[in-house]
Amino acid sequence: MKIKVIGAGLAGVEAAYYLLKKGYQVDLYEMRPKVMTPAHRTGDFAELVCSNSLRSDDIFNGVGLLKHEMRQFDSITMLSAEVAQVPAGSSLAVDRTIFSETIKSMLLSFEKLSIIEDVFSQIDENIPTIIATGPLTHKDLMTSLGSIFKQEFLHFFDAVSPILDGTTIDMNVCYLKSRYDKGDADYINCPMDKETYLRFYDALMSSDKVEVKDFENNVFEGCMPVETMAERGIDTLRFGPLKPVGLEKDGERPYAVIQLRQDDVGKTMYNIVGFQTHLTWPAQKKLIQMIPGLEQASIIRYGVMHKNHYIHSTEVLNGGYQVKHQPNLFIAGQLSGVEGYVESAASGLNAAIQLDQYLKTGHVLPFPKDTMIGAMARYVSTPNRSFVPMNANFGLMDAIETKMKKTDRKAFYVNRAKEAMSSYMKEAMTID
Repeated sequence: MKIKVIGAGLAGVEAAYYLLKKGYQVDLYEMRPKVMTPAHRTGDFAELVCSNSLRSDDIFNGVGLLKHEMRQFDSITMLSAEVAQVPAGSSLAVDRTIFSETIKSMLLSFEKLSIIEDVFSQIDENIPTIIATGPLTHKDLMTSLGSIFKQEFLHFFDAVSPILDGTTIDMNVCYLKSRYDKGDADYINCPMDKETYLRFYDALMSSDKVEVKDFENNVFEGCMPVETMAERGIDTLRFGPLKPVGLEKDGERPYAVIQLRQDDVGKTMYNIVGFQTHLTWPAQKKLIQMIPGLEQASIIRYGVMHKNHYIHSTEVLNGGYQVKHQPNLFIAGQLSGVEGYVESAASGLNAAIQLDQYLKTGHVLPFPKDTMIGAMARYVSTPNRSFVPMNANFGLMDAIETKMKKTDRKAFYVNRAKEAMSSYMKEAMTID
């Protein structure tokens, strides 16, 4: 049987890989590089904006638990991340080029895969299809989906950080260290004294910004631009991305610290942690070169803003990412209302599992709500008038009634999720 997967981002490649392993013929559509988007720079599969896009690998963190669950289903995202991994403390950071190349190579090993490099716009309700085109879906497909769902697309604005040439960073000023010395010293730290920080803050507040219509009303909290955070108070950055705690040098704590994270295996590129921005490019250059150790820094990629779209999924999807009134159609990735690369990949994996279940049994088999994969699916399919995209977090799961310490509560969530996943996998295996 032929299945169409639309989009070769994290959700699409995850769905395609799972279905190919199940023996299906998969037509994978990807419009890039024929048609590019405001956020993408290449035509690569599963392109990431920075090395740390996959975030924490700690199982006692929401996205870390999600990764643990994905690995149990042989996730192509997790397999490729292991190949492309670069040092980043407790985070799962990757060399983005190696990551994308590994994913494409793994997919091309299947004879039943066909890749169509073109815009997909016409949905055939008779052909099982997973739409995973992401938040920058082509306008023609958006029009088609809008007519199916009888709704306007919702949106928020997203931002990415600048990337610097590692050879232009002054290591006589900067120093290598991970916060609290956890793991290896994987971050480059640019220390600021009080006077330097105040000059930096004043320059940031007066910098020229790119005008974005309705920006302030539609920012995703997890990607808040640095200048927007700074507007909340002079010390907001010092308690946020520029927090100096745990980054002491020679026994002394700087007033503020800007961290740089390795972006490739060769240690030639570093992105500025927590520096998402919609400042103009000249303003970015001036501000970055005010940072100690970055006076001569060469900027490889400037920070940019782009508008993300998502459907009001709570009105149209069930707990398996299946469109309620069109059962051959599934929506995965950020278009479905999940937020984040790992979350998108997990939703693509989930959608593929559910499509396989539907084709075999006539109905989907949603994951338990006590798993992170299941909690995410429940969130995007439960009626909610104030629905907004959401990262994986323990708040998506049912609360614990008894009082516990924070660490004990997280352990409880994790153990409960493991038990629920074990039961689910046994049930799913009986169908295979």
